Amino acid sequence: LAWLYVAGRLWQDAQTRMILSGLLEKSSGNLPKVLSVEDKLRNLGCIGIGRKIAEAEMDLTKAKSEGYLWGNGTATGSSDKKKLLAVIGVYTGFGSRLKRNTFRGSWMPRGDALKKLEEKGVVIRFVIGRSANRGDSLDRNIDDENRRTKDFLILESHEEAAEELPSKVKFFFSAAIEAWDAEFYVKVDDNINLDLAGLIEMLEARRGSQGLYMGCMKSGGVVSEEGQQWYEPEWWKFGDSKTYFRHASGALFILSNNLARYININSASLQSYAHDDISVGSWMMGLNTTYVDDDRLCCGSSRQGKSSPPESIILPWTIHGGTSMLML
Repeated sequence: LAWLYVAGRLWQDAQTRMILSGLLEKSSGNLPKVLSVEDKLRNLGCIGIGRKIAEAEMDLTKAKSEGYLWGNGTATGSSDKKKLLAVIGVYTGFGSRLKRNTFRGSWMPRGDALKKLEEKGVVIRFVIGRSANRGDSLDRNIDDENRRTKDFLILESHEEAAEELPSKVKFFFSAAIEAWDAEFYVKVDDNINLDLAGLIEMLEARRGSQGLYMGCMKSGGVVSEEGQQWYEPEWWKFGDSKTYFRHASGALFILSNNLARYININSASLQSYAHDDISVGSWMMGLNTTYVDDDRLCCGSSRQGKSSPPESIILPWTIHGGTSMLML
C-alpha cells in the first residue's frame, strides 16, 4: 500500500510538472523581450534623430564658447553658394511715399535694374512695420505699393511709430539676416542721398571681414530733461557726466554678418535706449568689435569736429514742395 501511494504521488507530480512546463512555454512567447537602448532607438527609427540632436548639442556648445559670433552662420548645403555683398535697408514711414519715389528716381534702382543689382550681390529694400490698427488703409497702401514695386521689407511683428525705432532696428537686422545671407547689413535713413557705387566699392574692399561696426562715429551729451528733444529716459545709467559712449550716427551704419546675427539671436535680451543708434552702439560695446570711423559715412549734422572729405558716400537730402535738393 505504501509503495502504491508513493508511486501515485510521483505520477501526479510528473503530470503537474508537464502541465506547468507547457503553460510556461506558451506564456513565455508573449513576454516582451528585454531591449537595449540602441534596439529601442532602432525600432523607433530614432537613431538618425539622436545623431542630429548630438550634433546640434555640439554646435550649441561651440556657439556658446564663441559668443554666437564667429561662425559663418551658413546652413548645411549652402556653403558653396557665394554670399551677397550687402543688404541695404532704407527706413521709411507711411507718409514718406514722395521720398521713396525720389529715391527710386535717383540712387536706388527700380524694376529690372533692381533685380540685376541683386544678382550682383546687393539687395535694397525700404523697411517699414505695420500700422497700430492692423489692416487699415495705411497697411493696404503699403501692400499695394509693394505689389507694384517689389522693393519693401515689411516687418510684420513691428508697429511703425517714431518711439519704436530702437525696436525697429532689432526687427530689421533679424528679418534681413533670415531672408538674405550677406557680408554686410546697412541701415540707411530716408533723408540722405546715397552714393551707391561708392558704398559698394567700400564694402567690396572689406569682403570676408568679421566683427566690423562701420559708420560716422560720434558721442555727445545725454539729455536728461523730460520733454526736451532727444530725451533719454535711461539717462542715469550713463554716469555723472551723462555722456554717450562712442557710436555710429543713425543716418547710416553698417554691421558685418556675424554682428547682425548676434542681434538676431539675442534680440529678446538686448537693452534698448531711446534712440536706435545709441541702442546698437551699446550692443557693440560688449563684443569684440572693430570700430571703423569713416568720414565718407558722415552727414553734415554728423561731421562736427571732423574734416570734410573730398568725396562722401552719403549727403543730406531734403524734400521741398515735391522737388529734391542736395544740401552740400
